[in-house]
Amino acid sequence: MKKFLKEFKEFISRGNVMDMAVGIIIGGAFTSIVSSLVSDIINPILGLFGGMNFDQLKITLLGEATLYYGRFITAVINFLIMALVIFVIIKAMNTAATKFHHKEEEKQEPTTKKCPFCKSEIAVDAIRCPHCTSVLED
Repeated sequence: MKKFLKEFKEFISRGNVMDMAVGIIIGGAFTSIVSSLVSDIINPILGLFGGMNFDQLKITLLGEATLYYGRFITAVINFLIMALVIFVIIKAMNTAATKFHHKEEEKQEPTTKKCPFCKSEIAVDAIRCPHCTSVLED
């Protein structure tokens, strides 16, 4: 049991788990913002064109069961907005990472060269080819 608790403690204290926890907490807060945007701003504007708010759309079945399909439409709109925002954020991060990665690649110098005599790949700072033993000129 001690070993299990020790492994669990190591797992929890890793940076990845902490980053994930922060992401989940921020995601929850962001979800409430998007939900408010849809229910308080987008739905009333769409209601101007459709005549009513989506949340008010419902069907009563057999006098007992009520299907609130308008709430489902609101949830779908919430999902689409959330997916769009996440897509834009990930796209921006990937673009930034690609630009940063290209700058790193430009700074790297080659570590190998070809022997002019036997065409083997050798170290840049070699003065003699290890394959054909030719003396290399700079």
